[in-house]
Amino acid sequence: MNNLRLLRNQKGISQQKLADLLNLSQQSIYKYENGLAEPDIQTLKELSELFDVSIDYIVGNTDDPRRMDVFIETELAPRELRCLRMYRRLTATRKNIVEMILEDYVGDCPGGDHDEEKNADVDQNNARNKMLPS
Repeated sequence: MNNLRLLRNQKGISQQKLADLLNLSQQSIYKYENGLAEPDIQTLKELSELFDVSIDYIVGNTDDPRRMDVFIETELAPRELRCLRMYRRLTATRKNIVEMILEDYVGDCPGGDHDEEKNADVDQNNARNKMLPS
């Protein structure tokens, strides 16, 4: 796990400091960096969050450190970025309403994860109907 050593050094963090942040021993960090042991999935998640990189990058499966769950806002047009930022400030209920309205206009996007939600909440459907033009 050479990338772990690289990330740690880039941040100027000692093995002991990293161990303290993760509630591990310094020896564990040494073993991870030298391929003598492998961290468990929870530790990998914590490392990913701490260094803001993907788990694949930490373990050396890719040279791209970007996390797949982090949307690269600089790749968006200004209008798209504005919409995304407004969407992120909505409550969960209002996000569902926006998603249902978008689906009415453009259809369901591949990879959507709320098929069950579409039929589950009558109140949301009523709210949507109030918002749509007659």
